[in-house]
Amino acid sequence: MLHRLPHIRPGQTVGLLGGSFDPPHRGHVAISHAALRRFGLDHLFWLVSPGNPLKAHAPAPLARRIAVSREMQSHPRIHVSDIEAHLNTRYTAETLRLLRHAHPGVHFVWLMGADNLKHFHLWRDWREILDTVSVGVLARPGDQISARLSPAARMFRHKRLTGRQSQALARRGGSAWCFVNVPMVDLSSSEIRARGGWATERGQAAQIQENTKE
Repeated sequence: MLHRLPHIRPGQTVGLLGGSFDPPHRGHVAISHAALRRFGLDHLFWLVSPGNPLKAHAPAPLARRIAVSREMQSHPRIHVSDIEAHLNTRYTAETLRLLRHAHPGVHFVWLMGADNLKHFHLWRDWREILDTVSVGVLARPGDQISARLSPAARMFRHKRLTGRQSQALARRGGSAWCFVNVPMVDLSSSEIRARGGWATERGQAAQIQENTKE
């Protein structure tokens, strides 16, 4: 069975923000709104993963993470998806292969925080990702310098677009990546779990959604 994402059609630009969202928080909301604007995206999907192969702990149940993500997100062009569970993929490169096959003509952009760029060279088939889809990197507190000096950033420095070229990223088809600075929300899911604040993230996105409306 060919699993597809809803709402999209050939020719559109679509951002993909993957992660465990354990829990989702207002930082995810803020960078999603910023990514829509900076990269000129038609749609953006939160791909809520069944699990992260690079993390030792098991996340909260997928249904709970999906439900809270949808409660937090109300933008009409930002959608929450559990498609990785249906695709039965564990690695980003696998997910992207199947989505590109299911949606020919769609311009996908893989989105990540600058903290993920630091460790991107540890991901399965990370070079394939950079060769086949465009990658948008959104700055987070304390990660800008180390991310720019990461192995992946150095190896693919010839494919980097400047922040002023960010609107062109989506249609470069895997020939480019772009690092942009965005309004920062200094939060991480691991910090929220550590202080036992999983449930407190419900409803906290309203103010940021209001402040970042287009």
